[in-house]
Amino acid sequence: MRVYEASISYKIVQLGEVAKVDTPERVTEYLRSGMDEHAAVESFWVIALDRKNKPIARSMVTLGTATSSLVHPREVFRYALLQSAAAIIVAHNHPSGDPSPSAADIQVTRQLREAAKTVCIDLLDHVIVGNKEDDPSGNGFYSFRSAGLL
Repeated sequence: MRVYEASISYKIVQLGEVAKVDTPERVTEYLRSGMDEHAAVESFWVIALDRKNKPIARSMVTLGTATSSLVHPREVFRYALLQSAAAIIVAHNHPSGDPSPSAADIQVTRQLREAAKTVCIDLLDHVIVGNKEDDPSGNGFYSFRSAGLL
């Protein structure tokens, strides 16, 4: 049997004044560079926030396929707990460009909402990132909070 020691490593993604990540547009902007590295597949991210909704860290939780990204509350909240987050925003991309949520996206959001209550970390939003050209609403993103589902 092997026993491992866990450790956290950090990489600076932004220096200087850190703006609040309090709108879906800002979430999309904040994660764009990370998502662009794996644009052909779904990537699921957690943004750990302090009490004033300023980002502490961003972490890619899973990297999926062209059509799906498996995610479980355990992985999402592991990052949030390790970062001592007061709140989180989760986000993932749709490589097709259409950010409309799938049934699986809705189910995952419900699971995360319930898990957030258990660990007392606010789930502020789940944003799906696409692009304006392929989005029927023309926004380029979908926000569960804006849609009234969070």
